[in-house]
Amino acid sequence: MVERSANLPAASSCVNTQRKPRRFSFFSSKRGSTVDAADIGDLVSPGESFHSLFDTGPTKGIWWLDILNPTEGEINALAKAFSIHPLTSEDIKTGEIHEKVEVFKHYYFVCFRSFNRMGKAGKYHVEPLNVYILVFREGTLSIAFRPSPHAANVQNRIRMLRNYIALSSDWICYALIDDIVDSFSPLISEIEQETNAMEDSVFVTRVHELSSVLLQVHVCRKKTMSTIHLLRSKGFVIKSLARHCDGISLFLGDVQDHLVTMKSKLDHYEGILSRSHSDYLTRLSVDRTRTGNQTVKFIVKITVIAAILVLLNVVCGLFGMNVRVPGGDSDGLKWWFGILGAIILIISASLAIARRMKLI
Repeated sequence: MVERSANLPAASSCVNTQRKPRRFSFFSSKRGSTVDAADIGDLVSPGESFHSLFDTGPTKGIWWLDILNPTEGEINALAKAFSIHPLTSEDIKTGEIHEKVEVFKHYYFVCFRSFNRMGKAGKYHVEPLNVYILVFREGTLSIAFRPSPHAANVQNRIRMLRNYIALSSDWICYALIDDIVDSFSPLISEIEQETNAMEDSVFVTRVHELSSVLLQVHVCRKKTMSTIHLLRSKGFVIKSLARHCDGISLFLGDVQDHLVTMKSKLDHYEGILSRSHSDYLTRLSVDRTRTGNQTVKFIVKITVIAAILVLLNVVCGLFGMNVRVPGGDSDGLKWWFGILGAIILIISASLAIARRMKLI
């Protein structure tokens, strides 16, 4: 499979004092172990060639090379070594996001999407993570541009089940897809808990907490819709693989059933969140209307009091002018009590009219 003339990087002959992240992980059923390395050249032992590294021998074993964040030069070298079609190389270099299965002469190419948790403690939203899988008859090549636990999980699964399964390149592809789909289960369980909590607290949440709860509903709905979007086209990919790979069709059928269950759950949670969102908005609208009505009533009462005071001010102003006014020459208190009585009468009449008009 690997061309002898491929210009892959040579093995390192010196020790690098600065430890690099291990971007390459190679598994071979012939060796029965996994080798991790920072550079692809470090996978080859001294005196060994890349051709012998990928040579499965007469036992018809398989190999698996997992690569993290390859450079464009490394992709070109791999494309030359494994005779990868230019369209496949272009999809990997440009970060193709469309999930699909493409069948070529000596391999098939799978584009599948996982996710990374983003935000504080990963609680706010999910970010898509593209995983590219090239499945040959003798082995599997998987590529991702950001760290993920899927390759390590599948390697552990192989170590536990290698005596009970017929290990093949198709099975490794299935195991990666199955692990990616299973990684959505904790996220969906978290969405379920948040959804149930929000639904139960619709009518018991305090008024001053409505704004914060609405923000939580928005974040949960965003997380739900992002997850639905990531799961949307996976069913098509799995059905296409099941038609192409008869040996793992039963396993893929189980993944398909799991996927359908998760989709139905998310649709149900989205309906609950939409209904809860409307209920919270209705409560907030009712509370604001109630507050507005109370404010209007208070303003009306202040207005009535102000109108009464204006009338009293007019009366007092008329009798307090520096000119001759009625009763100004009187020595008794009749006029004073008369004015006081008129003021009381005006107040009483104004209050009676306001109450009759339901202003106070």
